[in-house]
Amino acid sequence: MAAKKNTYSKETYIKWYEEMLLMRRFEEKAAQLYGQQKIRGFCHLYIGQEAVVAGTMSALKKEDRIITAYRDHAHALACGISADAVMAELYGKATGCSKGKGGSMHMFSKEHHFFGGHGIVGGQIPLGAGIAFADKYRGDKQVTVCYMGDGAVRQGALHETFNMAMLWKLPVIFVCENNGYAMGTSVERTTNVLDIYKLGLAYDMPSKAVDGMQPQTVHESIAEAADRARNNEGPTFLEIRTYRYRGHSMSDPAKYRTKEEVEEYKSKDPIEIIKAIILKERYSTEAELDAIEANIESTVNKSVEFAENSPWPEASDIYADVYVENDYPYITE
Repeated sequence: MAAKKNTYSKETYIKWYEEMLLMRRFEEKAAQLYGQQKIRGFCHLYIGQEAVVAGTMSALKKEDRIITAYRDHAHALACGISADAVMAELYGKATGCSKGKGGSMHMFSKEHHFFGGHGIVGGQIPLGAGIAFADKYRGDKQVTVCYMGDGAVRQGALHETFNMAMLWKLPVIFVCENNGYAMGTSVERTTNVLDIYKLGLAYDMPSKAVDGMQPQTVHESIAEAADRARNNEGPTFLEIRTYRYRGHSMSDPAKYRTKEEVEEYKSKDPIEIIKAIILKERYSTEAELDAIEANIESTVNKSVEFAENSPWPEASDIYADVYVENDYPYITE
């Protein structure tokens, strides 16, 4: 679906540009720090896919919920978690958003309605439906967006969850961020159903494919799905087609893709496309956009300084946060 021209405000375009540029510069810095062994363990970058999260967040309300897989740095930033807290978590420091215990794959913030960051492939799919079930049970109007990769749709839990979500008309939007490769395995090598959105049709779930290289098209689809969910019309399944410019993780040389394929998608870079629209419509000048970039680079650099100077968790902290504290009225001693 082609994006509509000039149907969004100047403020929306500037917001998309700022958010996507922060995601890009943060991830680039994370890659650099990983190479310096400042960041350890697994690290999955979001470079190239920024339009998916940017378009999603502009279509939601502040109190809506987000849950995703392990490629989660950008989602955490978009939910409002500070670059300081995300970078500190990558470092494993106590000031991180998961207190240094989660690392790259397990970002979390109850305050910002961000429920992970999940390392188990497809493990977040039933959890996303569960969050939506809780909101519906309480009579709330929040919507949950549950992200997954194209590899996760092969999990049986997806089908069980889709069945229950439709049966109970849960206010959840399932989003498959289809970047074409489950680790190094292309979609074509795993299924004869290349249009992943069609999996939802088996459950009569409204489902469609979306251009994920433009925040405009993502916004439109998420907004429509969110309206359905808030009106008790149940879930939606969106296959948002995107592309990652880097490997699956920092340890992946990505030799399974041709240079021509990567360059083709780089020519569709969502940040450059939005920047071009901003300049064409005279929403900002080159100088103003340069100032935005300088400010973002300063934010990212300060987050590194914050992480470097933050303390490590205490050894005794390993026993904390294992079980939930008693802050629920129906739990008694």
